[in-house]
Amino acid sequence: MIKRRQFIAGLGSAAAWPVVARAQQQSMPVVGYLYVGSPETSANQLTGFRKGLGEAGFVDGRNIAIEYRFAHNQPARLPEFAADLVRRRVAVIVAIGVAPAIAAKAATTATPVVIGIGGDPIEAGLVATLNRPGGNITGVSFMGEELGSKQLALLRELVPRAARFGVLLNPTTRSDTRRIAELQGAAAAIDAQIEVRTASTIDELDAAFASLVDKRADALVVSPDSFFTNRRVQFTTLAAYHRLPAIYPRREFPEIGGMMSYGANIADQLRQAGLYAGRIVKGEKPADLPIMQPTKFEFVINLHTVKSSGTIPETLLATADEVIG
Repeated sequence: MIKRRQFIAGLGSAAAWPVVARAQQQSMPVVGYLYVGSPETSANQLTGFRKGLGEAGFVDGRNIAIEYRFAHNQPARLPEFAADLVRRRVAVIVAIGVAPAIAAKAATTATPVVIGIGGDPIEAGLVATLNRPGGNITGVSFMGEELGSKQLALLRELVPRAARFGVLLNPTTRSDTRRIAELQGAAAAIDAQIEVRTASTIDELDAAFASLVDKRADALVVSPDSFFTNRRVQFTTLAAYHRLPAIYPRREFPEIGGMMSYGANIADQLRQAGLYAGRIVKGEKPADLPIMQPTKFEFVINLHTVKSSGTIPETLLATADEVIG
């Protein structure tokens, strides 16, 4: 069974399944899973998603089938994949990331959609309110109140003399206005400045880092975005090359050498998305399920990376939920 799931997850395209597999699905509901990245870069969130489905009583291949659509970092394919899932009459679409969520919203007003995004779903135009989203969309938002302010404060504790902070955003994401305002206010409160840079391609990412170095940025805050998470190896490599202290939104960054992260546990958030998908398959309405937000954030430090850039305050280590290395 595990090998079958891995095979399906590895397809990552809209190619039709074999006829035998289709026949097996006819007697069970189908959940569509839409993501801009690849299975390899989303292992933790897939584990969380399947766990949530399990808590709702569903196991892939036993009493439910999952149709995966991975765009492999080609966001232009998302509308095509979303439309294909609608045509296949899946019971619910689980769209992870702002771009997949927008593609799913554009594809249907009838098929239930469970989103999982790092920004504000209201600002992104996905739902009307968090408590009663209305329509066919519900899900989870990984962005908590004052997340950016806390990240900035942690960076300042690590680099006490920092006066100019770089902030890296994806310009294709429409839910960063509130985050920018929050960071600007937090920076002003400590007599610091914000340098906002955007990137949605590999070349733009290289240019953004080079520009921040030219502006003598002291540290970097990286916003939660699927494009950035899928490029985390490049991120951590660039930060190390430019000797730029950085804080990231997900633990996956310090796990591969990034300095530190502060944000929601994405596996747990995707567990909630999976649970919501299961509840909808059982008959609940998306309009009646509130958008869930994290109640706990985790602070993770890669000790080796931090030490390589200088000393680390004991108070910072003491507040970490996990220290790697």
